[in-house]
Amino acid sequence: MRLMIPTLVGAAAAATALMAIGAGPRAAADKTMPPVAMVAVQPGSFDFRLPGEYLKANWPVDAPKRKVTFDRGFEMMKYQVSFSDYGACVADGACEAPEGARESADAPVTGVNYRDATAYAAWLSKKTGESWRLPTDEEWAFAAAERLRDDALGLPQDKANPATRWLARYAAESGGEARDAEPKPRGYFGENSKGLADVAGNVWDWTTTCYRRATVDAEGKVTHSTENCGVRVLGGRHRSYMSYFIRDGKSGGCAAGLAPDNLGIRLVREPPTLVGRAARLWATVAGA
Repeated sequence: MRLMIPTLVGAAAAATALMAIGAGPRAAADKTMPPVAMVAVQPGSFDFRLPGEYLKANWPVDAPKRKVTFDRGFEMMKYQVSFSDYGACVADGACEAPEGARESADAPVTGVNYRDATAYAAWLSKKTGESWRLPTDEEWAFAAAERLRDDALGLPQDKANPATRWLARYAAESGGEARDAEPKPRGYFGENSKGLADVAGNVWDWTTTCYRRATVDAEGKVTHSTENCGVRVLGGRHRSYMSYFIRDGKSGGCAAGLAPDNLGIRLVREPPTLVGRAARLWATVAGA
């Protein structure tokens, strides 16, 4: 079936029909917005280490692995959102200025909490007429490719000394490296095999995936789990977890304070749907 809108009247009629089913026209793209460098991540499968904390017989163990398949590819930002990119959202009054972060126009924006990251995605969606969002942990891990580090410790259960595992986790995440607190300019850490730049550099990325606490049986099958969405999974040099972080404790939430100065934003762009294409066509015609 072909969708044909040969006249302005036809376009208006199509838009009316879309609005009648709840779609509505989307805002026309702001033509002053510079294009965003994107990478098309192709479909595929990979072995994915589940995020969170896992217990077997009440003792911590490595999370099980699952095969994850992306039947369709997705688009992800080649670079993390920069200070200048985020500054445009602040100037529009749609984002709060990052606090406690060093300003460098070409470096990744840092000091942004989860609410800041989602506010930027909503603003960019409105400005471009497209649909932007944070990635899931699965998407981030798949796109990271060879730069993804398995966070399994591979330790036997040591019921006599539970601190063994805690110390091993600390050693694995610290890596014995001095922390470089200064965000580097885009491209500093090069590209991975999928073309994404600065993956697993010195700035972590927010994802939408919630922290999970689960129990597994002898075969590694999850028997019970709970999610805490006040804590989200972060993608970076190693997987990490971070509180939601709000700036005003009176407004509710899980934590008040400043987001870390090594935590930023990298978004996924959703493919347009047929309804979205038609609505954008109507918005373009109506604004001509």
